[in-house]
Amino acid sequence: MLENKTYIPEQPIAAIATPLAPSALAVIRCTGKEVISLVAAIFSRPEALQKAAGNTTLYGWIVDGEKKVDEVILAVYRAPKSFTGEDMVEIFCHGGISVVRSIYALLLSKGFSEAERGEFSFRSFLNGKTDLTKAEAIREIIESKTQDSSSRAAGRLSGSLFQQLLEIKKKILHVLASIEVEIEYPEDEETFLDAFKPEELKEILNELEILSESWSCEKMYQEGARLILAGKTNAGKSSLFNAILKEDRAIVSEQHGTTRDWLESFISLDGIPARLFDTAGLRETEDLIEQKGVLMTQELAKDADLLLYLVDGSVGISPEDSAFIEDFLTKQSFPLLLVLTKKDKTDTNLFDIIKAMAALKFKHPNSMADALEIVHISSKTGEGISELSKKAKALLSQKHASQRKQAGLGSLRQKKAVDEAIESITHALEVYEANYTIDALALDLENALESLAIITGEVSGDDVLDSVFSHFCVGK
Repeated sequence: MLENKTYIPEQPIAAIATPLAPSALAVIRCTGKEVISLVAAIFSRPEALQKAAGNTTLYGWIVDGEKKVDEVILAVYRAPKSFTGEDMVEIFCHGGISVVRSIYALLLSKGFSEAERGEFSFRSFLNGKTDLTKAEAIREIIESKTQDSSSRAAGRLSGSLFQQLLEIKKKILHVLASIEVEIEYPEDEETFLDAFKPEELKEILNELEILSESWSCEKMYQEGARLILAGKTNAGKSSLFNAILKEDRAIVSEQHGTTRDWLESFISLDGIPARLFDTAGLRETEDLIEQKGVLMTQELAKDADLLLYLVDGSVGISPEDSAFIEDFLTKQSFPLLLVLTKKDKTDTNLFDIIKAMAALKFKHPNSMADALEIVHISSKTGEGISELSKKAKALLSQKHASQRKQAGLGSLRQKKAVDEAIESITHALEVYEANYTIDALALDLENALESLAIITGEVSGDDVLDSVFSHFCVGK
């Protein structure tokens, strides 16, 4: 946003805040200096609008001279008790495209400028109505794909992350204060030894590391967990992909190597947003195009949150399947769900399969084998699909169990700032243990405080603000 124009404080701006499509209602937002007088110029009851108190509504018409444009309701907000901290007017009109455009054009003709992306939220931040963590939470709520996603963002909007950061900063300031006492009174060595406790820094470091780790969980809720369907050719991956989506998205054929590229679709696992990938079958092949598909599958599998490895239940687990599963369990840090397919064709001997998987768990006790689950399904009849979804959700929830209790970091920007603070605190401990001067210790703590202040916007440059607000929609 800041790259596109020179920001002029209080300049009146307007934006269509709802999608420009035929609908029952539409909303046009206005904010800035003399906004009420400017809107009054096109309102059928100008005097009533000028006298209106904040947090009130008015009924009337938008007019263009003597011509009535549309019947509307105006919501009036007086500074500083508004979203932006400025005087605001929201126009609720009928949702016809031509009507909305006509009203918007009238506003621009009376002196309003077109709002940039996120400019309303940007003004809210500049006027002290919100901090950057809350501003980013607003964007998250707008973009959330499930109720669980929006609930976690709402936690940040209510100030949970801001409060968490505030408590950590207080602890750093407490340690910093004890160091500054020593800097001011260097002759009193006992004062410093009594006041400064490295255990306090270690506690702060632990809290920051937990906060940093929370991003992996929040990223899953924002972007969707990556669920990769993998397995040998004709294991039933495309059939399962279609069964979960309840539509024929992927081509299903008895011919081996039909799927050469990957397909992706969004699903919801009872509140957890997920991206489901159908991939090329894993096998040795002379076909160059299919080889590329196999390589794509292997690359996708590296970045999965959960791998669903499919085995043709009518055939059973082959040596290649066992080798893949064992290799996966010893190298990867995310869970695997073993899916036995084609349950409608044969009654697979589950005992032998469970026995084989138990042997793997015993062989690799410290690997992801402990999280290995097995489910038997039929994509044709739908049997077992519900159980598969439940187990997939349970494995994802278990992976992020420690971070699901409360909303953590809401963006990669925030994580980078926390990681910088971790680096500063870690260096501070190293400085202390190496008996360097305490001035260096104080500098590290000040750097940590600055990193955390960047998250909330207490310290920020134009590039930081632009990276936050340029991702908003117009009108927010």
